[in-house]
Amino acid sequence: MSVELLATSIADRAYDQIRADIVFGRLVPGTRLRLDRLASAYGASVSTLREILSRLSSEGLVIAEGQRGFRVAPVSPTGFEDVAAMRLLLETYALPLSFAAGDLEWESRVVAAHHKLAFMERRMLAGDQKETELWKRYDREFHQVLIEACGSQTLLDLYAGVFDQYLRYQMVAVVFRGEIAAGEHRMLLDYALTRKAEKACAVLTQHVNGCVAYTLKKGMLG
Repeated sequence: MSVELLATSIADRAYDQIRADIVFGRLVPGTRLRLDRLASAYGASVSTLREILSRLSSEGLVIAEGQRGFRVAPVSPTGFEDVAAMRLLLETYALPLSFAAGDLEWESRVVAAHHKLAFMERRMLAGDQKETELWKRYDREFHQVLIEACGSQTLLDLYAGVFDQYLRYQMVAVVFRGEIAAGEHRMLLDYALTRKAEKACAVLTQHVNGCVAYTLKKGMLG
């Protein structure tokens, strides 16, 4: 491997790791990101880390503070409401397109994604909450697959970024609404397979708004 490719590989790996650590709450909102400590933790140079943090700043996951450096973007009730509204805007637009265009292979991926999510939800409902990150990964996968046949890669990329911001709020607040959310996921599966896009959008709106209301009512974001 050439020096250039090696440097690119290190940078990509560090970017993926830092981004995941922010999205899944391992880097706490508001935490100051010391470049020297990041260099040791992620095995990347200070200059590479500056580029990575600037990129994450453009995604809204990091705050650039001029000469003071960088910190993990904070969370707030208003921020969660804003991100949730954007998620709904994109997802309710994409769902009808995906339901109309989805083929048998798409249906198979939807069923498979829901199977994994439902398995984790049953474990959570039984009191086993040790793998919340895996549960949310499967949740993300299910919702992504539901809209992946929409026909627009630009829309999918934009949605993925917004969903990750929404997911970060969920991980910070450790939101699990139990059987309510699991039931809504089952309805989304059924409406996807029967191509009932209008009903799916109604359930999705209830699903997202219910999560926000539950989180804010419990005061989980301070």
